[in-house]
Amino acid sequence: MSNSQDLIVVSAPNKLGEAFILHLISNQIPFAALVNNRSEQDRLSKIGAKNNIVIDTANEQTWIIPEFSVSKVYLFESSLTLCCRYLQICRTWTSDSIYVITNSHNPRLIYKSLGATIVLHTNHHHVSFLIPSLDI
Repeated sequence: MSNSQDLIVVSAPNKLGEAFILHLISNQIPFAALVNNRSEQDRLSKIGAKNNIVIDTANEQTWIIPEFSVSKVYLFESSLTLCCRYLQICRTWTSDSIYVITNSHNPRLIYKSLGATIVLHTNHHHVSFLIPSLDI
């Protein structure tokens, strides 16, 4: 990462996203988890996510820019609607790359038009293919 104060932002609503967070933790890479409800926040806190950004996706007043500098963003898709909303929010936070990781066949042009830099389709259950993008 370019700056030691920069944090990666990760939305991890599924097992692949959780595995990615565990990889970040094991490599001591600073990150913040993006969540939209208390149960998701609790679930990610239990696996070690210490910094959480809680967003009410229906209330634009909660879409404030974080108090830290955001580097890359990794959005693991569980829902087209939620992923699109997160893209709209996160694109205003960083000019760095935003990755959407999906196993669905939702049109990647939707994500690209909302600011995704890279849309990765995968059926894998491990995150090793994302490691080179971390620049560690």
